[in-house]
Order: sequence, then structure tokens, then C-alpha cells
Amino acid sequence: MIYDEAGKSLLEKIYREYLDIAESSDLPIMLLTPTWRTNKERTKIANVDMKTINTDAFLFVDTIRKSYGNFSEKIFIGGLTGCKGDAYKPEEALSENDSYHFHKEQMQILANAGVDFLFASTLPALTEAIGIAKAMSETKIDYVISFVIRDNGKLLDGNLLTDAIRIIDESVSTPPLFYLTNCIHPDVLHKSFINLNDEDAILKKRLFGIQANASSKSPEELDTLENLDADSPANWAIGMVDLNKKYNLKILGGCCGTDARFISSIVNLLKSTP
Repeated sequence: MIYDEAGKSLLEKIYREYLDIAESSDLPIMLLTPTWRTNKERTKIANVDMKTINTDAFLFVDTIRKSYGNFSEKIFIGGLTGCKGDAYKPEEALSENDSYHFHKEQMQILANAGVDFLFASTLPALTEAIGIAKAMSETKIDYVISFVIRDNGKLLDGNLLTDAIRIIDESVSTPPLFYLTNCIHPDVLHKSFINLNDEDAILKKRLFGIQANASSKSPEELDTLENLDADSPANWAIGMVDLNKKYNLKILGGCCGTDARFISSIVNLLKSTP
């Protein structure tokens, strides 16, 4: 889409919708490059050069950032990647070693392109996450790992989120800057905090936020839906801001089913609550 005028225009419009909300409220914002699937396997199938498209994807977003003048200092661009397989199917996850070798080149390309940080999103399994973290840590720039979890506090592969954080932190020379959850409804994270009952407060120390789905349905339910399922922006925002107030989660964003209305609802609620 970044090489097609119509596609480029649509993407830019979406990015600017979020940026305009951030600028009007004077809140910092994290943007992600449209590179979740521009890995070496898919770029080869698509017959595009992996280095070129990942670099150009960053430059596309960076050009938008630069148009915001002084506010651009509050805009942070992350180089985005995802798991090789289906993000809802942990059985497709790579082993730690295979993951490292599969993701290493894309991570280096994005780092060299000039992103502010690297971001691995919608990860369903610990093994692939460890490999990605090792590949990211070698770039020497900050990086973030984000998991899909269930309301029992477990990754889709059955590992506890708290255990996954500990294991990754201990497996790499430079640990992630912090961790996020994504592709889940805020209610799922609320229940996870309750069910984990984390005695050593690792979530408080290392989990910084959520990119939340509009729907509260499970991954399995979402995978079979034919129509969009979404909470109202107002109800969704209440859950998000509650996470901010109760657990000090500082990064609040949208995932599947959300749009600018949802982000505006968060901002408006934050402004109106002490």
C-alpha cells in the first residue's frame, strides 16, 4: 500500500487520525510501522525486497511524523514484527533457535532504518518470543514484547505471563524495555491481574500497557466470526482507564475492531477523571 497512491493516502489518513488526537490532547503517542508481516518468508513470496520494503515503511511513517513540527518530539515510531505463523495458533510457533534465525534479519533492517524501538506484537508462544527477543537485543536499540493472553493470565501456549516475562528477562543480554499485551479486551487483562495475584509484583514492574481489542470474545471465537464484534467506545474506554488507575498501565491503545473513536474515548475519559 505504501507504493500505491490510493493505498498510501488511506494509510496516511489512518495514522493522522490518531496523531491528531494525540496532538490536540498533548499526549505522547507510539506509532508502529506497517511491517507486521514483512518477514523474509512473506516478502520472498510477494517478490519484494525485504530490506527495501521495511526501510520504506519506516520512512513513510517518519515523513508523517516530521509534518507535526514541535509535536513530532512526542511521536515514537516502533519497527513492528509478528510471529511467523498464525498469532492465534501457538502450535505453529517457532522454536527458540528457529525464531532467532527467522526474525534476525528483519530486526536488523528495521533498526538500521532508524526506528526508535522494535516491537514484536501478538505473540502466542514463549519459544518464538525468546528467539525474537534475542534477535532484537543484538540490535542494541530498545525493544518491546507483546503477548496475547487469556483471562487466566496465561499465553495461548499455556505459559503464565509472569513466567514468560521472567524467562525472557533472564535469557537475553539486554532485556526488553517493557512488556505489553495486545489483541485482547481490557476485561481479559483485568481478570488476568486478579487470577495471577502476582506476589513479587513482576507485572507492576514490567507490564506497561495494552493494545486492546474492541471485542471480549476469545481468540477461537474471533477466528470464526463473520461480522465485526465490538464493545461501545465508551464502555471500552472505561475498562482501559480503569487499568490505568488500578495498575498504573501507561500505554493504552487499540487493536482489532478499534478506530479513532475508541482512542478519543480514552483521552476524553482521562481528562475528565482525577
